[in-house]
Amino acid sequence: MSKLLLFKDLYIEAFRNLGHYIVSSYLKVLTWSCVALIGVISYAFIYRLATGFPI
Repeated sequence: MSKLLLFKDLYIEAFRNLGHYIVSSYLKVLTWSCVALIGVISYAFIYRLATGFPI
């Protein structure tokens, strides 16, 4: 749980004094898009491991 709170604090600090609102919003969207894509890739990889690779 402490790692999650540390990640939250790092995320908030990274965008606190960024400056322009559009840049800040764009980077937030880009960050969450990357997190979502990594989640999809992780799910696909775990699914393939669980069902077995065809030879």
